[in-house]
Amino acid sequence: MQIQSLSLPNHILSPRSFYFSSSSIQSPAIKLVFNQSSKSGFCSSLKMASKSLTSVRKSAGGGVRVRCGVVQEDNDDGFYIRRCVQLARKAIGHTSPNPMVGCVIVKDGKIVGEGFHPKAGQPHAEIFALRDAGELAENGTAYVSLEPCNHYGRTPPCTEALIKAKVKKVVVGMVDPNPIVDSKGLERLRNAGIDVTVGVEEELCKRLNEAFIHRMLTQKPFVTVRYSLSVNGHLLYQLGEGVTESGGYYSQLLQEYDAIILPASLAGKYSLLASQEPGANQPFQIITAFNVGSPIQLPSLSEETASKVMGFCSVLLDLRGNDGDLEMLLKMGIEQNLLQKIMVEVLPIWSESDGGNPHALLNSLGKGLRVKNLQPKMSSQSIVLEGYL
Repeated sequence: MQIQSLSLPNHILSPRSFYFSSSSIQSPAIKLVFNQSSKSGFCSSLKMASKSLTSVRKSAGGGVRVRCGVVQEDNDDGFYIRRCVQLARKAIGHTSPNPMVGCVIVKDGKIVGEGFHPKAGQPHAEIFALRDAGELAENGTAYVSLEPCNHYGRTPPCTEALIKAKVKKVVVGMVDPNPIVDSKGLERLRNAGIDVTVGVEEELCKRLNEAFIHRMLTQKPFVTVRYSLSVNGHLLYQLGEGVTESGGYYSQLLQEYDAIILPASLAGKYSLLASQEPGANQPFQIITAFNVGSPIQLPSLSEETASKVMGFCSVLLDLRGNDGDLEMLLKMGIEQNLLQKIMVEVLPIWSESDGGNPHALLNSLGKGLRVKNLQPKMSSQSIVLEGYL
């Protein structure tokens, strides 16, 4: 793998330098060194370090046409929208900065067409579903997890394709928060005489694209904090057995996020893991260094390549390694209200105290933060708690 670097003297992420690198499985690594004189902060620095990852992340590959099945006539709108979400998730990790979208065409109680958006720049879910349905789409109902677009971008408007196919009704999971869309697609369909229903399984659809929605509404990346604990509450710098394998929660996380932040101390103790999911994209690895004199050395990166690596929608802050490498970054994230989600892996390990404060880093989270919608799940031998800040 060719490893490259770039120095950006006019921007700062923290009083430390940040090194951005990609997985060895994927695209060239990059190094960004930020000048301490700027006050642009964590968020704006991530903006500098990301944009249009689709040009450097590999395609989803494979087809997007799904063999149609027969369903019962008593299935309601929610059933088909849930199927849309299921289809959309086939493209996890491949659509950023675009959302994941699925579409189902139903006629006479039967699914006659299905499709999903495979990657940015390729046709949207509605197009693949209409192609799959062919002439059967006429007078049918189109179900789509996100509002159809009504503008020309890298692809034509999906509203026009639905109108041309003469569908009778369109059921939408949620309105697209993108200002370019934002109800304009719904208005166009209604003006064409198509019956439109909105807000079916809305929360499920929002959860599907939480990073995309957050980015559209705030212009900031969606940041998730992850760490590991022993059963007696001590912070651990390791991952549970099996969680990095295909199907494990950590392997799945790596393919879902545009970038992952790791401490420099991790480089000497642990391997920088890659997602083991079939066909997975790998996140850009952002390695924090305690000072500019870090032993990590990365060669140069061309300006042409650097200009393509901008606009992260989602970032995973992984609290593994030395506390000092991450404490200031964590505090900055809290102060700037940049943390949206938290994941805690509880390992079946009883950790002996070394006499220090086992919660020193976690104390940075502050007493005022509350976790909402906390949900547990099993991954191999670990329990993973997931909630929102």
